[in-house]
Amino acid sequence: MTIRAAAIALIAVAACACGAQAQTRLSTTSMTCSAAASFVASKGAVVIGTGGDTYERVVIGQGFCNRGEDTKPLFAPTRDNGACFIGYYCFEYSRNKP
Repeated sequence: MTIRAAAIALIAVAACACGAQAQTRLSTTSMTCSAAASFVASKGAVVIGTGGDTYERVVIGQGFCNRGEDTKPLFAPTRDNGACFIGYYCFEYSRNKP
């Protein structure tokens, strides 16, 4: 094996090892109520863990939802509040439903 081939193989192995690491998701359960609400407000829209293996896309307003979607308040457990208002979630609404 030439030095060039060995260098390419080494770079390929290093790239594979680094790219496969899992990313951790912030969780409301490890934050205070005000910190969670501030985090959402600073991002506008974010996917955040809400306890265990659950997560939710949280937005600060309807402008972050798709066309045909509306918002509902989202309350999530935080370190200091069992039902903290952290923002809104988007949902599809139907004008035909009562």
